[in-house]
Amino acid sequence: MELGSTLSAVRSTRVLIGDRLCPAVVTMRGGKIHEILPESNCSVTAHTEVLDVGDSVVMPGVVDCHVHVNEPGRTSWEGFWTATRAAAAGGVTTIVDMPLNSVPPTTTLDHFHEKLQEATGKCFVDTAFWGGVIPGNQPELRPMIHAGVAGFKCFLIHSGVEEFPHVTDSDLHAAMKQLQGTGSVLLFHAELDVEPKPEETADPRQYSTFLQSRPDVMEMEAIRTVTDLCLQYQVRCHIVHLSSAKPLTLIQRARQAGAPLTVETTHHYLSLSAEDIPAGATHFKCCPPIRGAENRELLWSALRDGHIDMVVSDHSPCTPDLKNMESGDFTQAWGGISSLQFGNIKVKLDCEPAHFTKAQIYTCFLSLCYIKNIAALFFCQLQSEFCDTHSRKPKRENHPFDTTANTRC
Repeated sequence: MELGSTLSAVRSTRVLIGDRLCPAVVTMRGGKIHEILPESNCSVTAHTEVLDVGDSVVMPGVVDCHVHVNEPGRTSWEGFWTATRAAAAGGVTTIVDMPLNSVPPTTTLDHFHEKLQEATGKCFVDTAFWGGVIPGNQPELRPMIHAGVAGFKCFLIHSGVEEFPHVTDSDLHAAMKQLQGTGSVLLFHAELDVEPKPEETADPRQYSTFLQSRPDVMEMEAIRTVTDLCLQYQVRCHIVHLSSAKPLTLIQRARQAGAPLTVETTHHYLSLSAEDIPAGATHFKCCPPIRGAENRELLWSALRDGHIDMVVSDHSPCTPDLKNMESGDFTQAWGGISSLQFGNIKVKLDCEPAHFTKAQIYTCFLSLCYIKNIAALFFCQLQSEFCDTHSRKPKRENHPFDTTANTRC
């Protein structure tokens, strides 16, 4: 079959239907999944073009709603052409691009149109876009919603790039008033500067030095601000890349009080721990930081119990020089981890031992992210040893983001 050709149906002996793997044929019509027919009841017509993938698992593609593509402006870091190919290779069939670190950032209607133009013709998967909230751009929010952004992101602390400044309390209240009644969502990088920095005598090559500079309380106090705003305005709010388990009780209480609040964590917070990061290994730096093994297990428990809604990549690449690999200085290195292609597989391989059937393992894998009912199927041929590996099975609720207006670039 030619690359890019249009399929009418896909047949496999292992199609994921609910929590079961069974023989079936998936038919498509008008770019969407039309029917899933059990093999025993298959009525595909003779002229239908069917791709038979044997015993490869056929399952919906994953939506990664936290990806930094960086185009336009920083294409030496990443662009749509490479990012969306990496996504497709990892079974991700929809990404949602963050409003930074592109130049210009997606903080005005004109900048959004510029990004759409840059992305056109370069995307191998469905692509949607977040807008940004920065000081003074509140009048741009509703026009951007009408133009199709999936929602907005803001920072409560320095973003790492000058063109995307963090917001103040007054900025947040102004933005919330603009978003009331729109059904849109405001995403928060939830860290606040509340603690003194480590002593200058601390070794910048030690990961512990960086970790001490971003303690749990920074997330706790930021999320306290988010929950108060969410309850006050009843605007949908979402906490991105939760790394600390300590605010989870605060989040649960806010939800119980009626806050329309959701939260995500990332591949690296579930797969890595601070104790294992060597001195000078700045490629592990991200913000908020990777924390200890005990904290990691608490995140897994929260995901399994439904207190964390989704897992994303927070794919944030940069050029190698910005990681300061030669000096190994964590305090000066760029904070970001690239995991768009491999993150889901990494999380799956690192799951804790549990007695799951193969179908349950695949369902767990899908449950990490929202699955959209478009004709974006992931065919995975995995060795039996991989299928028999251990897994965690988190609960899922309705996904908080409506990305049905995704753009096929």
